[in-house]
Amino acid sequence: MSIKARLERENLRSVYKKRFFYNSSASAKLKLLFFAGDTKETKAQSNPIEMDGEEFRQRGRQMVDLIVDYVNSFRDRPVVPNVQPGYLRPLIPPEAPQEGESFDKILADIEPVVLAGVTNWHHPNFHAYYPTASSYPAILGDMLSDAIACIGFSWIASPACTELETVMMDWLAKALGLPDHFLFSSGGRGGGVIQGTASEASLMVFLGARNDAIAKLQAAEPQGEPCELLARLVAYTSEEAHSSVERAAKLAFVRIRSLKTDEKHSLRGDALKQAIAEDRAKGLVPILCIATLGTTSSCAFDNVRELGQICNREGLWCHVDAAYAGSALLCPELRNFADGIELADSFNFNPHKWMLVTFDCSALFLRDASKIVEIFSADPIYLKHEFTGQPDYRHWQIPLGRRFRSLKIWFVMRCFGISGLQAYIRKHVSLAKEFEALILADGRFEVVEEVTLGLVCFRLKGTNEATEALYRTLREDQRIHLVASKFHSSGVYFLRFVVCSSQCESKDIRFAHSVIMEAANKLAK
Repeated sequence: MSIKARLERENLRSVYKKRFFYNSSASAKLKLLFFAGDTKETKAQSNPIEMDGEEFRQRGRQMVDLIVDYVNSFRDRPVVPNVQPGYLRPLIPPEAPQEGESFDKILADIEPVVLAGVTNWHHPNFHAYYPTASSYPAILGDMLSDAIACIGFSWIASPACTELETVMMDWLAKALGLPDHFLFSSGGRGGGVIQGTASEASLMVFLGARNDAIAKLQAAEPQGEPCELLARLVAYTSEEAHSSVERAAKLAFVRIRSLKTDEKHSLRGDALKQAIAEDRAKGLVPILCIATLGTTSSCAFDNVRELGQICNREGLWCHVDAAYAGSALLCPELRNFADGIELADSFNFNPHKWMLVTFDCSALFLRDASKIVEIFSADPIYLKHEFTGQPDYRHWQIPLGRRFRSLKIWFVMRCFGISGLQAYIRKHVSLAKEFEALILADGRFEVVEEVTLGLVCFRLKGTNEATEALYRTLREDQRIHLVASKFHSSGVYFLRFVVCSSQCESKDIRFAHSVIMEAANKLAK
């Protein structure tokens, strides 16, 4: 070897020792190249438990096997774990280990420490809340996202991260039949962004509407102080809207009015029109109305056409929260509840609820993204780049960093196709209808909301106390898991039965019905 080559090698060896001594596949290969024949002292510095690329292959296969075995074991597990608060602390040491442990020991602890205390959301007898989506293609997408491990705050930070997201948001908008003004490809100011949750989307909308309104007020009233102007702003939503809407209003320091709904628990235009007139008479400034498509309690639908027309006429931002129900728009026959969606300024739904995309993945579409981007832009020199005109998604969200979440949308939509996703949703709707028919066959029960999608709201006829007792009995039984709710206007208490699991079949619907009938008979005795 020449002197020059030896010097270059020694220089690389020195740089590597100082800067790249960490556990990774690359480090293992470099150690093999540079440290062959090194002293025992150097070898002693390495971590004997380190996981290189080849071990990762082995452990990855083990973990995939564990995941598949877990998913296949739901019917052998309880829906809700039989543990008490504080169960986990005695099972693990009070402090982290000083030296690394073998992965075999970690694998051995997964069942007794973690899985034994997990509420199995994908169990076929889980019928609470709303679905949380999962599928093997989505899990694989998350794996690749974790491996790439980019922080996609700008286009230049990882071009594929940004560009795939813009395309996937257009795919989603087209698949749902959303208006063209929500598409990047339309050439307008609109577009979509993946938020973590619908709660984050609501907060972004509140902040955007708030700052846009204050800017307009300051232009008309230059002497006005921002804090004084802020105190005049008011937003509106349904009394049945999700609690995250109220929370977003609090975080944005905007007062909010929860308006009464009609007999179908739908917010109508007349209620909004009256509230706007009342508040304008008080000197307040209406800025935003959040309409809900698929309320959490009962899957009721606000009248978007009526609300949108009033918002457009009165100069309010109209946002549509369709966290659960939005996925149903994949099916053309289920789009009637979204009549008037073309009037909305923003629209949000959660693919991580009913579209087989793992949490977190919430799709927010904006008619005019500049109302958020221009307000929240912060461009220090170290974040600027020469490729202007591309979305820098850090301006579209609360945090700076973001994961490569569009990968799992891409994987899911390609693996299942639109037709596969439609079949999945239609199956859940059909199972909900089956459960509704079983409940109505017993004269002791009533269904208190029209069954449109995958939720059935039912109760024992009579007082709330009877249904409350039924719920307590089912909670103690623990063979199925569901939750209760209550209408704000009437105070009627009812149980919510949601088709959640991708493994749920007709036999599971019949089983759940039999458990409920058994509990009702027990109460009757």
